[in-house]
Amino acid sequence: MAEFDVDAMLARFRDRAAAVRRRPLPPVAGAERQQFIAQAEVDFQDYAIIGDAKADLADGVLVLRVDLRPAADKG
Repeated sequence: MAEFDVDAMLARFRDRAAAVRRRPLPPVAGAERQQFIAQAEVDFQDYAIIGDAKADLADGVLVLRVDLRPAADKG
């Protein structure tokens, strides 16, 4: 097995978040359209959170640290 590259994994999550933002809406309307939009928002949030994480890999344990504080509160 190749060595695990934490930075590459985080970059893939950032790329996925960007792809969700660029994803075109399918030709649906009404409730289906709203469901698609809601799912895209959740997908973006999930991928962006992981993509923004600070990672540490020690002794085979991957720890992702995510600062969820508002930007004004970060120091």
